[in-house]
Amino acid sequence: MLEQKDKLNNEVLVEESNFTKQKALYTIIEMTERIAQTDGNTQTIIPFFSVTRHSHEIPITPGVMNPAFSIILQGRKEFHFGDETIHFNAGDFAASIIDMPVSVQVIGASRELPCISLRIDFTTSEIASVMLDAQIEFNIKNKNLYLGAFVGKSDEELLDLFIRLLKLINKSKDTYFLSQLIKREMIYHLLSGEYGYLFLQQVLAEQQADGIGKAIEWIKENYKRSFTVEELAKSNNMSVSGLHHKFKAVTAIGPLQYQKELRLHEARRLMFSDSIDVTTAAMEVGYESSSQFTREYKRFFGQPPLKDIRALRKSFENGEFQSGI
Repeated sequence: MLEQKDKLNNEVLVEESNFTKQKALYTIIEMTERIAQTDGNTQTIIPFFSVTRHSHEIPITPGVMNPAFSIILQGRKEFHFGDETIHFNAGDFAASIIDMPVSVQVIGASRELPCISLRIDFTTSEIASVMLDAQIEFNIKNKNLYLGAFVGKSDEELLDLFIRLLKLINKSKDTYFLSQLIKREMIYHLLSGEYGYLFLQQVLAEQQADGIGKAIEWIKENYKRSFTVEELAKSNNMSVSGLHHKFKAVTAIGPLQYQKELRLHEARRLMFSDSIDVTTAAMEVGYESSSQFTREYKRFFGQPPLKDIRALRKSFENGEFQSGI
């Protein structure tokens, strides 16, 4: 009898929690609609805070998930990392502390119910600073590596922090200072929650003198250079097999594919933003052959460079294109 009563009380608490969370989501949606009324990315006056809105479905589109976490308020997305697919639903947050090549799909969005998400950019050093100041310690017994991006469930406290951040947008005085405090509180909340160990994995990976974090960082800084996996493994005191295993565990792809995708995304950005020609873009990111670049570009993005850039410009004019995830 007592067990049944406890079970009933727990069900009531869960139902109340879900109601409070849904009410907070509705409040945030109303607040964001005053900021972002058109499709695409809208940068707020707070430098690290932006809103993304899509009023129609978007097919699987390659991109890069930069260090940030975002929360989806309404709608649904799917993230494709290599062979892995992660579902991103209303009330979920997604986070990454490294640059992650990813393909994103927006599902079921419409003018009546657009897909809306909020994004907070951060750095590893900001996370490390919060850990140090708050004296957060982790005792991780499981040494397995996890994918460098993940999806978690938001709670009322995290949603309340977003509401406080949105309220600052209407206040010109002290906005920057107060927004930084809320950002640190968000990081603290995420670190001290059930997903904290996933953030810690990436912070430690970047700060270690050798290992997978340094290998990823080296490729990001030297993606234009040619290298072999053997050279990369040796410079990071790892075996070739160990490097492959750890690299794929964190990024879902191998080191050379990671380099290739960074090259292709940067070339795409150069052609789109700086209006440079195909051959110059290929050489700029490290390709020695423009024909090889064109083949790999078409294989990855689905269209030859010029045709793809024309399509991107059209999407941009319609508010559909997004450079970040």
